Amino acid sequence: MAEKGHKIRVLIGKVGFDPHDRGILILSQGLKDAGMEVIFLGKFLTAEEVVMAAIDENVDVIALSDHCGVMRLIASDVTDLLKKNGATDICVVAGGIIPDEDKPLLEELGVTGNYGMGTPMAEIVNHIIEQVSDVRGT
Repeated sequence: MAEKGHKIRVLIGKVGFDPHDRGILILSQGLKDAGMEVIFLGKFLTAEEVVMAAIDENVDVIALSDHCGVMRLIASDVTDLLKKNGATDICVVAGGIIPDEDKPLLEELGVTGNYGMGTPMAEIVNHIIEQVSDVRGT
């Protein structure tokens, strides 16, 4: 997983008032098991808190989770803040309950993955590796 001495760093956080954390806890452990460094911020965060922590921690990826069906709003806020802060090299992936009609908008915003419950961990890990490789040009 380490490329040229650099592990993929993933920040995981839940923006908003969604209390469901089982998925992000499983994701966190799965990414650690795959050799990634995980920074777990927890729940009930603002988009600003997530983006500022991602920049401060020099992460490669922000992983967002939502089980209330409002990922389009969360992702819009996060991607807007990344642009405003010149941090467009941070990949954003999403999971949870994401309505199919929202997935094209999320892709337009640059949010990839957009996985539902039950997605195999290997699929998520491989996707993150590909996204980071694309950004790094490796």
